[in-house]
Amino acid sequence: MAKSKFTTLDSLSFQGIDEDAELIPLMTPEDEEEIDKEDLPEILPILPLRNTVLFPGVVIPITAGRDKSIKLLNEANNGNKTIGVVSQKEEGIENPSLKDINRVGVVARILRVLKMPDGNTTVILQGKKRFHIDEVVEEVPYIKAKVREVPEARPAKENKEFSAIIDSIKDLALEIIKESPTIPSEASFAIKNIESNSFLINFVSSNLNLPVEEKQKLLEINDLKKRALATLKYMNVEFQKLELKNVIQSKVQHDMSQQQREYFLHQQMKTIQEELGGVSHEDEIEEMRVRSKDKKWDEKVKKHFDKELSKMQRMNPQVAEYSIQRNYLDLFLDLPWNEFSTDKFDLKRAMKILDRDHYGLDEVKRRIIEYLAVLKLRNDMKSPILCLYGPPGVGKTSLGKSIAEALGREYVRISLGGLRDEAEIRGHRKTYIGAMPGRIIQSLKKAGTSNPVFVLDEIDKLSVGNQGDPSSALLEVLDPEQNSEFHDNFLEMGFDLSKVMFIATSNSLATIQPALRDRMEVINVTGYTIEEKIEIAKQHLLPKQLEEHGLDKSHIKIGKQQLEKIVEGYTRESGVRGLEKQIAKMVRYAAKNIAMEEEYNVKITNEDIVEVLGAPKLERDKYENNDVAGVVTGLAWTSVGGDILFIESILSKGKGNLTITGNLGKVMKESATIAMEYIKANATELGINPDIFETYNVHIHVPEGATPKDGPSAGVTMLTSLVSLFTQRKVKKSLAMTGEITLRGKVLPVGGIKEKILAAKRAHIKEILLCEDNRRDINEIKEEYLKGLKFHYVKDMEDVLKLAITNTKVKNAKKL
Repeated sequence: MAKSKFTTLDSLSFQGIDEDAELIPLMTPEDEEEIDKEDLPEILPILPLRNTVLFPGVVIPITAGRDKSIKLLNEANNGNKTIGVVSQKEEGIENPSLKDINRVGVVARILRVLKMPDGNTTVILQGKKRFHIDEVVEEVPYIKAKVREVPEARPAKENKEFSAIIDSIKDLALEIIKESPTIPSEASFAIKNIESNSFLINFVSSNLNLPVEEKQKLLEINDLKKRALATLKYMNVEFQKLELKNVIQSKVQHDMSQQQREYFLHQQMKTIQEELGGVSHEDEIEEMRVRSKDKKWDEKVKKHFDKELSKMQRMNPQVAEYSIQRNYLDLFLDLPWNEFSTDKFDLKRAMKILDRDHYGLDEVKRRIIEYLAVLKLRNDMKSPILCLYGPPGVGKTSLGKSIAEALGREYVRISLGGLRDEAEIRGHRKTYIGAMPGRIIQSLKKAGTSNPVFVLDEIDKLSVGNQGDPSSALLEVLDPEQNSEFHDNFLEMGFDLSKVMFIATSNSLATIQPALRDRMEVINVTGYTIEEKIEIAKQHLLPKQLEEHGLDKSHIKIGKQQLEKIVEGYTRESGVRGLEKQIAKMVRYAAKNIAMEEEYNVKITNEDIVEVLGAPKLERDKYENNDVAGVVTGLAWTSVGGDILFIESILSKGKGNLTITGNLGKVMKESATIAMEYIKANATELGINPDIFETYNVHIHVPEGATPKDGPSAGVTMLTSLVSLFTQRKVKKSLAMTGEITLRGKVLPVGGIKEKILAAKRAHIKEILLCEDNRRDINEIKEEYLKGLKFHYVKDMEDVLKLAITNTKVKNAKKL
């Protein structure tokens, strides 16, 4: 028997049909008598059923999805609630006619019509008596037919044979319910409580696990005794099948070994996966084998892959190692083995792209063009390892994108800032849970080619942790002589990185491991001049911010003079990141006024800048005056570019002590000590009374004590400050200087010259004093950067003092 549907609305609610349905009792003999007395309508609307047969007295839920059926049910539910129900000969026919339906059906009464959430209509029907279709009178909007009643031949109550058949049906039904795991035990209560013999036969027939054709044959048997015998026959067959199934299942379960059980479960899982649209174990392996045929790997890699694939084929898919092995082979198939993008060797086009995206940076552009030229001539050159070194915001990272576009290569970038695990570079070994390849191999998989432009951002910010030193792991990656066989722990094979163009970026070289720095070609990306910043703002920053804020150039116009005011008064940097933020504020000012429909100046004035950005914040960096003895302007290099700093010194009554303040490092303190000792040793030549050193204390201070300062470039500045202090003479106006000194009186060259020159221009310095050996650095700087500056080159301290100290006494000079 199929799962019992019961014959009460409370049992239907058990199936999820209607939780609030009222209780309808099982059909009794008295009910049958009343139904027999009812007259059959001459014409009935006919409801065809696809996959079931309704028997007299049985209550069943029917789901109607066809428009005709829904219309029929709605109209009948609003009328006398009586319809004719017949079964279709073929389930797949969507619009059945008379020839497609069986002629014998059952008159049914509609008990309840329910609207389901999926849009279908579920109707609960109770069969009454059988009928025969004689003639169809209408087919639109649904079938209506003339019908006649088909009476049943019922045996007499005293018929012992019929009573025995009924008892057998009851007993066998209870046995089937007991043995079948799919029929709820509650169904036995329904069987025991049925009083009507004909209803028992119909109820059991309705629930038999039979095809529609066999159930229809049962329905068409007029003699109730013959129908009962046929029903009992089907029940016996079903019971025998059920017993045999249980015996076989028990035997198989008893005899099945663990290995056989696993195989059976795997086969079930395979079938379930296929049903759900998944891929089985064998299909997955075959797919990998097919994909491997298209790979361009050499014989060594192919042999290794085939070996690992065979290993996976022997694995149980349920073990943890299986997923790791599958990920491993997927990585092999996804990596671009010997797949290269075609380089574009149009050098003029490449130069146009670099010029379009970046203003200035001529040295970097020249080096890139040189690389392209050599690659074009040889076509087998190993890619160089470039390190773009400079302050933040000068465009180091974005250069990588432009280089990739100029070469026609894929662009990949990983940030190394704060990286402290060696496995991030080399990957994890497969034996670990959660093992995965390193970021180098992952990025190449993402790029899809073996020769992308690979930007290693913030290489100076690598850390060292308990899991190893990532800097050391990068030594193999960034060595052109070794990276043709880069070994990733997860991959377990060498991968050729020699065609990858690595570009590292760094703000400081001091924190890069020396061995790693030695493998890279360092290109100094210096800061921008005021003129360059103005052009960058016009060509790049302002259009970018307008686009990001949904405006166009007609909404706001910032002139060259106003851009210069923003650069000088509101930014203190070598790059343009801070400048972009200030321009964004101006654009937001326009966007706000447009959105609020308020008037504003489309052409920005100086007053608008002060209103939006506030008063200028950085004019204190400009050169002030030379009216105070002991105050000298120096030039310094910082991590954010060049800067100016003031060295101040003062005398006070004491015993010749030297005090140094301003959060200075060891090198600058040593420079101050050297300058002081040099002056003491050469006091007579410098026109200084030696007794001063015994009667006055000297205090040297560098303002902005909250900022740490150090470096070998303040020696000449401190010397000049002290001599100016001891002689009470003015320092030359609009002069700045940089350089280190020795006790022998020599001036030593220093670095960061271009950044310092740019800082001097920002501070409106007119003259700069440098070591003679720094002349070559000045010759490498473009003339337009040097416009308005005069340079003095010195070899020893005497030259410094002759050029820096005037013969004019300061106001209110002390008598020492």
